Amino acid sequence: MDIAVILSRRYAGSLWVLNGDDYAGLTWLSDTPKPTEAALSKVWASVQDEIAAEAQARLDAKASMIDKLKALGLTVEEVVAFGLSK
Repeated sequence: MDIAVILSRRYAGSLWVLNGDDYAGLTWLSDTPKPTEAALSKVWASVQDEIAAEAQARLDAKASMIDKLKALGLTVEEVVAFGLSK
């Protein structure tokens, strides 16, 4: 479980400091209640799913852009020259 990623995504705007990678190193600075380790653990799978979906969306957008450039008549070499390749 990546506590910093969870806090950044689920508790945006909250103030906290994480010393190390474990819950024991979490210092909560916001006025809101500090989330429990169990609460963070519970949302970790959905955060991972979001991250994977975002990565896939970037890959899909890149593939779409490559296809559009090819449809405009660019060669594979020209597409690669843009720094794009499948």
